[in-house]
Amino acid sequence: MNIVFFRDSQVRVMENTVANTEKYFGQFCSLLAAYTRKTARLRDKADQLVKQLIDFANSENPELRATMRGFAEDLAKVQDYRQAQVERLETKVVNPLKLYGAQIKQTRAEIKKFKHVQNHEIKQLEKLEKLRQKSPSDWQMISQAETRVQRAAVDSSRTTLQLEETVDAFQRQKLKDLQKFFSDFVTIEMVFHAKAVEVYSSAFQTLEKYDLERDLQDFRAKMQGVYGHYDTWPLANTNPSPSVLQSLASQGTLQVQLSRANEDLEHSHANHGRFSLCEWGVKGQPAHCVCGQGGHLMLPGHSL
Repeated sequence: MNIVFFRDSQVRVMENTVANTEKYFGQFCSLLAAYTRKTARLRDKADQLVKQLIDFANSENPELRATMRGFAEDLAKVQDYRQAQVERLETKVVNPLKLYGAQIKQTRAEIKKFKHVQNHEIKQLEKLEKLRQKSPSDWQMISQAETRVQRAAVDSSRTTLQLEETVDAFQRQKLKDLQKFFSDFVTIEMVFHAKAVEVYSSAFQTLEKYDLERDLQDFRAKMQGVYGHYDTWPLANTNPSPSVLQSLASQGTLQVQLSRANEDLEHSHANHGRFSLCEWGVKGQPAHCVCGQGGHLMLPGHSL
């Protein structure tokens, strides 16, 4: 009977392992799915902001218009990378966690099968003990009962070994998967933030180079023109400053060198056809630009 109790304790450990995996992997899946949805909503709100920036730029003077268009273009690029981030989180983290339930179900079935064999062994042992107490002199019946107990014990031992191998493989795979899921999660986040920092740096430089005084002079010239004073500032000279044009031109050739995970992000970006300012993802609103050579964004009235 001692070996039976030992096997029973083994089963309890196995059941706890499977139940613990089901509980926490389910919570991980739910939270990471919510995290991915929140990231997608953030992308959508940023797309709306880009659209408003373009609308605002179209209503302003040339200097500010060129600056805000360049800033909007960079902000839209970040949302392209965020779109790839969302897709990779869903593919490499959330979906594999969803499929983990099948492995848990299969392992539970193996444990249930073993418990059935174990219960059969226990019943045979109980029958043997009752027979010995009721008919201690009936050696033939006792011998037959002992034979049945031995067969049940052999079946239980064989099933125990199989179950140990199954649960051990389950635990090993669980640990490997846990490591992979969160390694992929961290890699996806690092790639996105590295890309975002690069583009945001360009956006910051565009804003820094904005010539506020030139814009004010254009505005004052228009004001004077309304009241009949045309000699304050030559109205024809309203092109953006060379510094702003140089900043916008440099954005068209932005290249970020990252690791293989970075290449995956670029691949995802290309496959899903999401381009800066061309697809808003906001209730099918019309685009305000077209894509030029090499996939670079071409704003109205602006060439890279």
